[in-house]
Amino acid sequence: MRTRWIEVSVGLFMLLGLLAILGLAINVSGLSLNSAAQDTYRLEARFENIGGLKARSKVTLSGVQVGEVSRITIDTKRLVALVEMNINSSVDYLSKDTSAQILTSGLLGEQYIGLSVGFEPDTLKNGDTIADTQSAMVLENLIGKFLFNKVSE
Repeated sequence: MRTRWIEVSVGLFMLLGLLAILGLAINVSGLSLNSAAQDTYRLEARFENIGGLKARSKVTLSGVQVGEVSRITIDTKRLVALVEMNINSSVDYLSKDTSAQILTSGLLGEQYIGLSVGFEPDTLKNGDTIADTQSAMVLENLIGKFLFNKVSE
């Protein structure tokens, strides 16, 4: 009987461990078990260089997540990256002169879009484009510039 109790407790421990690993994987991947889709509206922005930005990257305002990147494509007319973002509908106060820049969390962390609100009274609506953008700073390019400047001196 004691052997049976040990086997059952080891089995429960293993099951809890597998559930913990599954929960961690879901959390790290950014997926959500909450199937209720949040009401959003779509904005676009064009960037010369998006660096390592990916679909489902965060969109933040003052460090608070207000949306996510839904799609990244090439604008074939301007030959730049076209980034589509889904912004939470509760964030209905982004002015027409809002700027977007691609930021990095930490030195080598994930890239995300940071929004800075302007002062114009008119607000962005579904399908509008953010005109003022700042591309990603690519670490390899910065290191290359630093090294080549040192060599040429």
